[in-house]
Amino acid sequence: MSTLRILSPGFQTTVQDLGRPRYTHLGISPSGAADPVSLRLGNLLVGNPQGAAALEMTLVGGMFEFSEDSVVALTGSDFGATLNGSPVLVWRSFAVRKGEILQCGATKNGARCYLCIQGALDVPLVLGSLSTHLMTQVGGLNGRSLQAGDQFTVHENQPDAFRHHALDGGAVIQVLKRDTMRVTRGPQAELFSDEAIHAFSSSPYRVSEDSNRMGLRLTGHLTKKTRTTDMVTEGVPLGAVQISHDGEPIILFVEHQTTGGYPKIANVISADLHRLGQLRPRDEIRFEFVTVDQALQSLNDLELLISSTSLKPL
Repeated sequence: MSTLRILSPGFQTTVQDLGRPRYTHLGISPSGAADPVSLRLGNLLVGNPQGAAALEMTLVGGMFEFSEDSVVALTGSDFGATLNGSPVLVWRSFAVRKGEILQCGATKNGARCYLCIQGALDVPLVLGSLSTHLMTQVGGLNGRSLQAGDQFTVHENQPDAFRHHALDGGAVIQVLKRDTMRVTRGPQAELFSDEAIHAFSSSPYRVSEDSNRMGLRLTGHLTKKTRTTDMVTEGVPLGAVQISHDGEPIILFVEHQTTGGYPKIANVISADLHRLGQLRPRDEIRFEFVTVDQALQSLNDLELLISSTSLKPL
């Protein structure tokens, strides 16, 4: 058993696992890791179950002190991390000695970096998950972002063959792609003309500064409804692309509201949801329509990539 002490939390660091997906009908959105693929691969690197909780850092990372020897991995975006002043690389596991300090800076590419620690973080289980839901202040450490002085007990597991490995470079390249989001047609796509849908899928959009874990607001081409019909508020899923009254798209994200009345022109496919978690303000993206069959095949391909990922011994 060891203790992880938070010396500096960075911009927004939270405890996240794969979320609580079975409570949307009760008004509780899943939350969980914004980039679940990076979280899963990071846990593989340190020998944890894929869904184990980790620390999710956003845009600017934190500073952490370890009370005992540990094995950790950083995955997702490169935050220029150092261990006692020496640079460490993402996408590989490495040893941290008692008393050493891991410091992460500002992102060099995407939005989020995951600190996966061999063992289990000792935080309360809420509705089957350790993940933090910031909007409702549920889960994680008191439902909030971490603060300087916070600390966690880490229950160690048994060392195994994954202790000191690096992820295959080809898998990393696949995971980090984020310029195009594949989507299927949404349930209100018929409210938009063919020309409007074509413009939606052929125009670039930028991620607004006014974006968070609840939703990603996009600026760019305005998509207007052709049919002016009132919509009854209905359930909304993760990845739904709503079109606001002013014509700008909003992608519902991991802490999304569970009902909404804006028309949904599209939905980001499951295989691309992790890409949303790496989008930063001012990043440019495009949408590409695919069929449901293509979406299912893409998800199968992603799961095959994760299950067959080669971990190279160091």
